[in-house]
Amino acid sequence: MNSIADAAARRTAALAARYGRAAVPPAGPWNDTIALLLNHRSVRAFLPEPLPAGTLETLVAAAQSAATSSNMQTFSVVAVTDPARKARLAHVANDQAYIEQCPLFLVFLADLSRAQRLAQAEGVELVNLPYLETFLVAAIDAALAAQNTVVAAESLGLATVYIGALRNDAAAVAAELGLPQGAMGVFGLCVGHGTGTWEVKPRLAQAAVLHRETYRVPDEAALRAAYDAELAAFARRNETTAYTWTERVKNRLGRLSSLNGRDRLRGVLAGLGFPLL
Repeated sequence: MNSIADAAARRTAALAARYGRAAVPPAGPWNDTIALLLNHRSVRAFLPEPLPAGTLETLVAAAQSAATSSNMQTFSVVAVTDPARKARLAHVANDQAYIEQCPLFLVFLADLSRAQRLAQAEGVELVNLPYLETFLVAAIDAALAAQNTVVAAESLGLATVYIGALRNDAAAVAAELGLPQGAMGVFGLCVGHGTGTWEVKPRLAQAAVLHRETYRVPDEAALRAAYDAELAAFARRNETTAYTWTERVKNRLGRLSSLNGRDRLRGVLAGLGFPLL
């Protein structure tokens, strides 16, 4: 009986950490995989120690086991361990120090170049390659593969953090990695042994994101106020500056400067071989 009570307590604690105690959703099925997923946190400090032999290949196997549209597998990943190269990539990404700290930095690519080479070898034209839909497929393939990588890494006791700021200068990233036309670094991923204590960051209540049958706008004012308070408390405990979700959305989406050059991404993509018709 105690083991059942202990399991229920752990489940409630995990849900409370993810949503705050005022927004814990109803109890449901549970297992170690779900517990691992709810325990995810982004880690921004890494020890210099290398990863065990074979870790990279294991993570890539997990990545390649993700769903992929029509089995086209339109993603690739570049593993970067060279300190100088990591430093140059970190400079693109607003000099985020953990890119240099982590022993393994993975750059996930939307990669249509493999299909282009197939077309050349087969002497055929792949007329759908230039379209926005095909680029979206490749970007989604990369994201699904990366998330499998994160889950696999965390199951091995490793820490991760995504680096979307590589898109600040996608052309510079392509040049640094020697990417062919039709390949673009969608984001990076730091992998390594984390250092420090990193609390699970609360998310919006399920009532704000879960819609049943049709989209229905909930009482967003109340939900947002409750989440703002929860996130502000988290920030006070864990970050240098307290902030609310409302403030974060306004700052990130209300100022063009917050895009850090990504407002020119369509033109950059065209130069990298993605016409986006």
